[in-house]
Amino acid sequence: MEEIFIRKVEGIFVITIDFGLWRVLSLSENSRLSLTSRTLLGFHSTPPITIYTPNQIPSSSSIAHAMTEAEVDRISFLPLDTKLEILSRLRIKHAVRTSALARSWRHIWTHLPCLDLISEQDPLGDHQDFSIWIQRVHRLVSSLWGPISVFQLNFYERCSFEDDHCLLLQGLLDLLLQKGGLDTLNLFFNKDPGKIHLPWFHSLRVLILYACHIALPTGFRGFHRLKTLDLDDVEISNDHLNLLLRTSSNLINLRISYCRTSGNPFSVNLSLPLLRHLQFGINDFVENLLVVSSPCLEHAVISLGYADYTSQKLSQMMLPLVTSVTMVSSLKFDFDVLKCFSLVALPFNFTIPQLKFLRFHLNVNTIDRRVYDAFLWLLRSVPFLEELEVRFERVDDYDHADRIVILMKELLVKKHDGFACLERTVTSVTISMIKLDVIPSIAWLQFFLLNAKGLKLLKIGYFHGDDLMPSFIEELQKVEATSSDAKVMFFNHCTHQITNLCMNDSN
Repeated sequence: MEEIFIRKVEGIFVITIDFGLWRVLSLSENSRLSLTSRTLLGFHSTPPITIYTPNQIPSSSSIAHAMTEAEVDRISFLPLDTKLEILSRLRIKHAVRTSALARSWRHIWTHLPCLDLISEQDPLGDHQDFSIWIQRVHRLVSSLWGPISVFQLNFYERCSFEDDHCLLLQGLLDLLLQKGGLDTLNLFFNKDPGKIHLPWFHSLRVLILYACHIALPTGFRGFHRLKTLDLDDVEISNDHLNLLLRTSSNLINLRISYCRTSGNPFSVNLSLPLLRHLQFGINDFVENLLVVSSPCLEHAVISLGYADYTSQKLSQMMLPLVTSVTMVSSLKFDFDVLKCFSLVALPFNFTIPQLKFLRFHLNVNTIDRRVYDAFLWLLRSVPFLEELEVRFERVDDYDHADRIVILMKELLVKKHDGFACLERTVTSVTISMIKLDVIPSIAWLQFFLLNAKGLKLLKIGYFHGDDLMPSFIEELQKVEATSSDAKVMFFNHCTHQITNLCMNDSN
């Protein structure tokens, strides 16, 4: 028999239950109190309850005695919100087991607002049989009482998906729609399980999909509250992708990585007034990508999948894209963008006036005079650049690299005028490589030491080649740094060893 005590505190009756749940009701002295165990506790079944009305409250000494005994079990007296916070930090299988702790913890897990299911850590069924696993996930979701705000489903196991698997997954998504209140949806699969129609979750704010085939339902009205959209290795038609982007006007973070389509290639014109972070992976399925109107865009990352960065088609698409993101403060190219620029005619009067950080890759084997001209054009286009990062790709053809070094020394290792960023704003340059090798990179390092008047740090990151550091330092000391504050730092990413060299003292 459980007991409920009702106390009057400042005109409000406070209902106290000995196993840790509290309810506050505004009742008059003459109100009749009629509460069932289900409406009071939210559980399917509870032991019989004795309710003391205001006129029948036991003496203060008996209440104090009961409370003193109850306070011994502090875990049971935790507020419901605190218990849910504790359970939300556990895997679902461990959260369910807390029902055995005490009566006050029984069925608490059914009120969890978040579900993070990982097939490797939550063995709800045979990993190799997706249908069994997803059916048990369906039953688990059905057993939860309230709405689910966060749902993450990660199925890592390799298995052959059949036609009925996508129907089971579709049923699970429809169940989440019925539950209502979904804020975050994250679906990750090792392999595309088949085509699914994405329901209209009107409260959705975060949508993350990996390795699946999605379509939008007929009459789709858009995710008007969506803030983050992440599509990775997702198959979707060009029309549905544009519809999804066009109706998600509140997007702040957008990442589209190597999506594919069986119909027309992607032609995307972004017009998102609140967009701040953009990451787009270009592959052979992308025909056109432009940022038409996104005045708040701050960070942009452009990467390549299986596309050939030396192709004329990619070069003709890349230049309009770069000229459409003139509002960004950070721009990263995860490929040799200079080679792309070297294949097209570059506009003369072009600037990215707010750019502070720039990163690009450089393949030493492809360097020629046109790549060098593209490099100079890019530097002139960023008058307020502060940080530059260049990542050298690994060089195996050292004979070819020797010929390139001769060309680069002729072009780079000398004073250059007319670069506003080198004369005023560039303070940090990072050169990254796999192996610390003098041949592919020394001319580029000497270029920045000679021309960056405000340079404070030249960082050289590498993974192998500590034995070549003396040769590297010897070559660097042949050039007198223009900046009196210039320092060179060698950083080994494997051993985290740091070696500092002050150019002013060395000279």
